[in-house]
Amino acid sequence: MNSSEFKSGTVVGVDVGKRFLDIFFCPQGLHQRFPNDVQTIKKLIAVFADINPERIVVEATGRYENELVFACDKAGLPIIVANPIKVRHFARAIGVLAKTDKVDAQVIAQYGATLKPEIKPLSDKHSRLIKDLLIRRKELLDMRTMEKNRLQIMPKELHKSIRNVLACFEREILKITEQLDGLVQQEAEYRMPLKIMTSVPGVGNVLAYTLLSELPELGKLNRKEIAALVGVAPMNKDSGRHQGQRHIRGGRSRIRTVMFMAMMSAIQCNPVIKRFYDHLREAGKLPIVALTACMRKMIVILNTMLKNGTCWGENIT
Repeated sequence: MNSSEFKSGTVVGVDVGKRFLDIFFCPQGLHQRFPNDVQTIKKLIAVFADINPERIVVEATGRYENELVFACDKAGLPIIVANPIKVRHFARAIGVLAKTDKVDAQVIAQYGATLKPEIKPLSDKHSRLIKDLLIRRKELLDMRTMEKNRLQIMPKELHKSIRNVLACFEREILKITEQLDGLVQQEAEYRMPLKIMTSVPGVGNVLAYTLLSELPELGKLNRKEIAALVGVAPMNKDSGRHQGQRHIRGGRSRIRTVMFMAMMSAIQCNPVIKRFYDHLREAGKLPIVALTACMRKMIVILNTMLKNGTCWGENIT
């Protein structure tokens, strides 16, 4: 590959598979396929550095993209991990219905060249490990729940086996929880945000760890921006005289999942959230709508507290 063929403004689209990387260079129209392995990725990084692309865009594809993404980030290359749904919508918008590895790589490159998605810094290794441990903890909790459900319906002859599995889950959950606590305590910059967030009734370590690892923007944006980023800001659905019902959409779903569970506790123990929830229910709002509104209020409160560096107080409304 001759770097003289490339000019400034080149966008690289990468379709990532388990075995191969399909790479498309836009606007040159050049497609090449490479093995998805460490040695090949090292060579590709040197090539990318030589041609100095404007953007390198990959889709999030179940972690198969991680080796390439982290190598690009380490080399200071403009890497972007795109949402596959957004890329698919873009493909439909430009009339591309076919789906092959080569076509996908071309669409990803065109997506990057046309929409110019923002180049954002990746999470550091420490934050990524915390995120992975939180995901693993959630998986174990889900599997534990399934085993507990089986205990209710399976014959007594199988209860010993189920209890043995449950005991194993309990040990692993405890081990991962302790590992999470240790990792967060090691990170000096996490200590003050953690202290501030957990001072709020209803905000436990799991929610605080999730926000630390998956929402680094918390405390740096305004109330509307942070609510939209999480995906708890109601979106209009109006046309002409018709005013549709507002719904939340987009945002970071994993944060919303953890926040939803935290709100179940907060509406019982947090006086501000409880008053707000009761007010919405008395106004006729459905429980799910009221809980979602409480999630938005909570994230706005946490955002303000971190911005001001203050802990929870009764004057917060």
